[in-house]
Amino acid sequence: MKLPLAAALLLGTATPAFAAGQLPTGVAPIAYNITVRPDAKAMTFSGEEDVTIAVEKATRTIVLNAADLKIASATLDGQAIPFTLDSTKQQLTLTAPTLVSAGEHKLHFAWTGTINTSAAGFFGIDYTNQDGSAARMLATQFEAPDARRFAPMWDEPAYKATFTLSAVAPGDQLAFSNMPTVSVTKQDDGTKLYRFAETPKMSSYLLFLGMGDMERKTVMAGNTEIGVITRRGVVDQGDYALAQAKRLLTYYNDYFGQPYPLPKLDMIAGPGSSQFFGAMENWGAIFYFEPELLDDQKRATQSGKQRIYTVVAHEMAHQWFGDLVTMRWWDDLWLNEGFASWMENKSSVDLNPEWYAAATAVAQDREGALQADSTAATHPIIRKIETVDQIGEAFDGITYLKGQAVIGMLELTLGPDKFRDGIRRYMAKYKYSNTATDQLWTELSAAAGTPVAPVAHDFTLQPGVPLVTMTGARCVAGSTRVTLSQSRFGYDATAKAAQNWRVPLTVGVVGQPTTSVTVRGAAATPVTLQGCGTVVLNHGKQSYARVAYNAAGHAAIVRDFNTLALTDQLGTLGDDFALAKGGNQKLDRYFADVGAVGPDANPLLWQTIAEQLADLSRRLPKGAMQDAMRKRVAATLAPVMQRVGFAAAKDESPLVSTLRETLILVLGDVGDADVAAKARSYVAALKNDPQAIPAAIRAPILGTYASNATPEEWDALLALANAEKNPVVKNGYIRLLGAADDDALAKRALGLMESDRLTPPQKASLLRAIANGHPDLAFNYAVSHLTLVNMLIETSNRAGFIASLGGGSDDPAMPGKITAYATANLPAAARGGAKATVASMAARRMVNARIRADIAKWALGRS
Repeated sequence: MKLPLAAALLLGTATPAFAAGQLPTGVAPIAYNITVRPDAKAMTFSGEEDVTIAVEKATRTIVLNAADLKIASATLDGQAIPFTLDSTKQQLTLTAPTLVSAGEHKLHFAWTGTINTSAAGFFGIDYTNQDGSAARMLATQFEAPDARRFAPMWDEPAYKATFTLSAVAPGDQLAFSNMPTVSVTKQDDGTKLYRFAETPKMSSYLLFLGMGDMERKTVMAGNTEIGVITRRGVVDQGDYALAQAKRLLTYYNDYFGQPYPLPKLDMIAGPGSSQFFGAMENWGAIFYFEPELLDDQKRATQSGKQRIYTVVAHEMAHQWFGDLVTMRWWDDLWLNEGFASWMENKSSVDLNPEWYAAATAVAQDREGALQADSTAATHPIIRKIETVDQIGEAFDGITYLKGQAVIGMLELTLGPDKFRDGIRRYMAKYKYSNTATDQLWTELSAAAGTPVAPVAHDFTLQPGVPLVTMTGARCVAGSTRVTLSQSRFGYDATAKAAQNWRVPLTVGVVGQPTTSVTVRGAAATPVTLQGCGTVVLNHGKQSYARVAYNAAGHAAIVRDFNTLALTDQLGTLGDDFALAKGGNQKLDRYFADVGAVGPDANPLLWQTIAEQLADLSRRLPKGAMQDAMRKRVAATLAPVMQRVGFAAAKDESPLVSTLRETLILVLGDVGDADVAAKARSYVAALKNDPQAIPAAIRAPILGTYASNATPEEWDALLALANAEKNPVVKNGYIRLLGAADDDALAKRALGLMESDRLTPPQKASLLRAIANGHPDLAFNYAVSHLTLVNMLIETSNRAGFIASLGGGSDDPAMPGKITAYATANLPAAARGGAKATVASMAARRMVNARIRADIAKWALGRS
């Protein structure tokens, strides 16, 4: 899925102890045969299934999962069997009158269920056709624990089984699933019964069913048919994704050493949205919300196009890491998400060199991981998961971004060939089965001929960020003798608690060969480097660590900044920015880095600086000092904006295109008058020409217009939203209605929450947009309208969504309000998201207190 050590679930005794929320062992599914009959108009469905099960030891009870289903009947080997449904545990218990013998048996269930309005279980997506008529697409979303809302099943990843799915669809609609259609039979009532081929053994959360007024377009990649499925009229917008998927399938087949095993790979576009996910890796039937898959040439920006590639690359990587080989339990979710995130970047480095993906990963993904890992809210990559609510919490930046960064560090340490060989061994050995993380370390160690677990455990079993500091360096007889020490980096006291890692680090003098060293503990680590000159720690910034220099070392870095590799320039900006926020050094070191960046520097540098300066401007309270900072930011970036201009040059670098997008947004955010005026003129022209805004800048221009909107301009935006028939564009306009800086307009946007004209997902995205700029307003509204808001949110996201709305607040009372909300409304095991939000707020307050004086000094030109 694309945006964190359990024991194996092995068959055991008839009445074992088991973790809260997990199924008892002893009975497991072998094969499901499921038929469902949806009623899209009534938003209900009925279903029945036959399940072949394996009973290891004679028992009277069989326990599986079911949630939000009304079970009409249950039989075992053709005989009715009593059952009870525990809605709290989401478990269905069958109790036989006599012992059920060891061996294979047949279960049969019949039930009815609800088609949801948000993306959990079986759900509907309401949208408008191009002619203005209403339409509804049906789809499923089962990760993590929502397959049980579709059918009774063993809804845990270790219970792999085959699935044969059948579904009744309206006669004029298309139905689709993980496997190709075997037959379509017309029914007496005009509907059609679709029967799909049997799947390979797979986990329940990967099952998929969709149907609607859809079109399908295909290409062949070897023996695999790759398809894109969309609402009618936009299937050609999938051409870019199809082309990239074809390239990626060849790339992944080679890298993993296991050819993609299914006969087809569909990519399904849904015209809706979710608060929890953008795409889902259902085996052979990957589901995407439209902006993540479809390339609308009239509206697509360069960053949007790159986003499509990376999401497709991420979900396709899951077809191996996650689908073919699956973690046994959600503790090891990172085996899915960390590797898919890493592969999306690695494939882009190899297939799209013009995007500078390695450098972009340093500036964005690495920084995202280190930021998330630097507060009391952090946790180990491998974390203990016991309840359904905790599963949802695991999908976070630590799981995705730190997982990705640690994998990249291990590849660097072992070498890419040995690392790939280890991955191939792992895939070959465990295909169609389940693993825990240590099984991966075993295969990597065997391929590399060196133990991987000691270093890997340091970074996956404990939280936090190592900080490696150069305490001294001197030139002796043509070599540089450097002394390094290790501590822990963090923004708050908890994140600074003493901790040790074995940190693999590449160190070198500019222009000289590098040296690899492992920094262990707080004791001084001496290193001798070839040559004399400027020392660079963590070359390429591929090790998962912050680095700091003594005064002389940092002065040398600034002096030679323009000779450093781009990854080292970006990493230095990130480290110095963070070290100031952590209180390890003053912010003037970061501003010295900025001053060293030339006007013609790589666009990624200016994009990074623009985002960092925008961050600093938001850390000052509203008033004269913030106004001064915003003017200084605008003055710093305006010359760069003048160089790139609003119009794209023919054949310009993708980096220039994405820089332009960032500059428009940041300058708009700080209230730059010229950019705001340009945005207003573009949007005004939409009245006569829907394509008045060039596609390359459409998103940032609209964002700037929305954030700076006057009441009259907000009304104009509302009119655009109401008139728009394209569902994706309409969803975008609705989010923009929540982006206004003006408090009164934010309140007007809240007034739309109870409108019948918005779908539940649209309301959820509007509330999130309001929270970005008005967290107190959004949180207070949600708490006072709990019933409404909980109806808008996917079940997997309910525990953390409302608490997160208040996360951006500077009100000293807000942490207490969030804690009070969680205590009153969430079970203890579901309060992790609220606790993380409160911890992050505390860290932000500490950071603001440390650096506000330095920001103000720079804002006034005194630095």
